[in-house]
Amino acid sequence: MLPQAAIARRYFGNDAPWYENNIPFFDSPDAKTNQIYYYRWEVFRAHIRAVGAQGNLFTEFLQDMTWDRDPYSTLNDSAIFPIYDGRWLRDRSYLDDWISYLWTGGGNNRHFSESIADATWQRYEVDGDAAFATRFLPSMEQTYNLWDDHYDFDKHLYWIEPLLDATEYSIASIDASGGKDGFRGGDAFRPSINSYMFANARAISRLAALAGDDTTASRYAAKAADLRRHVEQHLWSTELGHFIDRYKVDNAFVHYWDPVGGRELAGYTPWTFGLVDDPKYAVAWAHALKADQLHGPHGLRTVEPSYKHYMQQFRYDEATGLRECQWNGPVWPFQTTQALIGLANLLNTSSQTVITRSDYMSLLKQYTELHYVDGHPDIQEDYDPATGKPIVGLPRSHHYYHSAYDDLIITGLVGIRPRADNVLEVNPLLPRDASDPNAMAWFALENAPYHGHLVSVLYDRDGSHYHRGAGLQVFIDGRKVASSPVLARLTVPIDQAPLPPVTRHVDLAVNLVADGFPQPSASVNGDDKKALRQSIDGRMWFFPQIQEGWSTAGAADKPQWYALDFGTPTTIASSQIFFLDDATHFAAPASYAIQYFKDGAWHAVGSEPVGKPLANGVNALGWAPVTARRFRVQLTPPAGQRAVRLLEWKLYASAPVHQLVGATQHP
Repeated sequence: MLPQAAIARRYFGNDAPWYENNIPFFDSPDAKTNQIYYYRWEVFRAHIRAVGAQGNLFTEFLQDMTWDRDPYSTLNDSAIFPIYDGRWLRDRSYLDDWISYLWTGGGNNRHFSESIADATWQRYEVDGDAAFATRFLPSMEQTYNLWDDHYDFDKHLYWIEPLLDATEYSIASIDASGGKDGFRGGDAFRPSINSYMFANARAISRLAALAGDDTTASRYAAKAADLRRHVEQHLWSTELGHFIDRYKVDNAFVHYWDPVGGRELAGYTPWTFGLVDDPKYAVAWAHALKADQLHGPHGLRTVEPSYKHYMQQFRYDEATGLRECQWNGPVWPFQTTQALIGLANLLNTSSQTVITRSDYMSLLKQYTELHYVDGHPDIQEDYDPATGKPIVGLPRSHHYYHSAYDDLIITGLVGIRPRADNVLEVNPLLPRDASDPNAMAWFALENAPYHGHLVSVLYDRDGSHYHRGAGLQVFIDGRKVASSPVLARLTVPIDQAPLPPVTRHVDLAVNLVADGFPQPSASVNGDDKKALRQSIDGRMWFFPQIQEGWSTAGAADKPQWYALDFGTPTTIASSQIFFLDDATHFAAPASYAIQYFKDGAWHAVGSEPVGKPLANGVNALGWAPVTARRFRVQLTPPAGQRAVRLLEWKLYASAPVHQLVGATQHP
C-alpha cells in the first residue's frame, strides 16, 4: 500500500532498515504531520540505551542528568511514554526489557508520581501477552501500597509536592511560598497523582482478573472506584468548572484543604486515565479552547494568564544564566500529550457538545508545529505559548523524550482504539465534514502490530488518492475485514494470534561506569576518558546538536584505532559500529577492520567489511567466534579533512541476525 522502503530512506537515510523492520508506516496530506511522525520514531530510537544483561532501557535526556538514576540515566516520570509509543513496534524486546526493569530492576523508584501499572496494561491491550503483563503483579501491588505515605486516609485522596509530580513551580508550590519561589513545597491533593493512582489500581484489578485472582481484582477495583468518587466530589471546582488542587500544606500563605485559585492543564488528567465518565464534567474542555484561558497561540498553557504569577521566571541555570523549567504558564509537551489523550478518550466515550473532532485536530496540529525549532524537528522541554519558542535553551533539552506523539497519531487521528477483548476498533478522530479546515481527504497507516496480527487502516474520501476504493477500510494481515463509505467507527472480530518469541543479544561492550571492564583505549585522544567511554555507553543517535563519542580529531590524515580490553578472555562473534556524519567535521572512515590480540600480535577476525562503511547507520559484521581479551577497530581516515566520530561500538557473543538484516552485513 505504501512505498515503505522509499519513505524510510527519505526520513532515516542509512538507518532506514531498523525502521522498516519495526514501525507502522503513516501517510497523510499534511507534510508536517508526516515529518514529525517519523521524527518522533527517531527520538524513540535515540533514547534506547543498551545496558548489558538487562537489555535495552529508555532515557529521558540524551545526556546524563544529576537527578536521573545511576548508572542507567533513567527516570520514572517519563517511563510511560516509551511504552505508549513502543507498543506499536514489531520488535517486542525493547518494551519487555523496559517494563521488566521498571518492575523488577529498580527502575520505578517512586522518584516521581507515575502511572506505570496502567501503561503496562495499555501495552497488554496491544500485544495481548497476558503471561508477560501479569508476572509483575506482586511488584505492582507492593509499589501501589508504598504510596500510602502520600495518602490521606480521612480525605481518601493522594497528595504530593508539585516538584515530585514532575511539575515544579505550579500554582500550589508558588503560592505556598508567598510568591517568592515554588521549586519545592506546596504539597497538594492534585488531579494528576490521583488520576495516576486510579489508573494503576484499575490496571492491577484487570491484570489480577486476567491471572484468575478475583479477590485481588475486587480489592483494587474498589480502590479505583473510591478514588473516582472522591476526585469527583472534592477536586471538581464548580466555580472554575475544572478539576483543581486542594492544599495539603498549611502555612502563613495557604491553608489545608483550600482550593488553589486557578485552572491548570493538569485538570484534564482525569480524562487521560478514564477516571471521568460523567458527561457533565465536559464543560471543563471549554477552557482549552479560549484564548484568554488555557489555549495559547502556540500551545496549551499549563496555567491561565489570569494567574498573578503567570510566566514569571523564578529559576535560572547557575552555569549559564538561562531560564529553567517552570509550570506557571509555559507549554509542556508532557501535559499536552496527556490532554490530547484525554480529549481522544472524551470524544470516543462521551456524548457532549463542548469540544469537537475539529478541535482535536486543531490542537494536534498545534502540537505538531511545536516540534519545529528554526525550521527543523527538535522537541524540547517547554515553550512560550505566545511565541512557540523554546524557553529552556540548555543543551540537554534537544530531542527530549518526556511526551508521546506517534501513539496520538495511531490511537487518535487514525483511531485504532486498543482493547483487551477480541475486537479491533477503529474510530478516526477526523472531522466528518469535508469542508472543515481540519479535515483530511486521505490517510493510511500500514502494519501496526495488534494482538499478534498486522493491522492497516486506509481512508480515501473519494478513492482518487490510493486507488483502492472510496471511504474507510480496515485490513488484518493484508485482508480487508471492514469498510465504510464515510468516516465511522468500525469494529471487527480479531483473535489473539501466537506471538513470535522475543530474541535478545547482549551487547558485551557496554560499560556504564568509569571503572571495570571493558576498558577503552585509543591511538589518539586517549586522554579524554569521558569520550572514550561514550563510545561504549549503550547510547547511539545521529542528531548533530548533541555529539558524543570518541573521535580521531587532530589526526584525521592517519590510520587510527579504538580498542577494548575485556579483562578476561571473551568470545565475540559479531559487531555493530555506528559512525557520525554531521556534514561538517565528521564522516565515516574510508574503511575499517576488526582485530583481536593473540600471541603478542593483532589478527583479523576472519571477515572483512564489503563496500564503503556507512555513516548514520548500522555497520554490522559477523564472523566465526573468536575468544580473546582485547579487540580493536582499525580506521582508515575518510578523504578530505574530516575526522571519524565513533558513536558506539557493540560486540556480541553470537551473530544477531535479526539486527543485521538490511544493514551492511557480512557472513
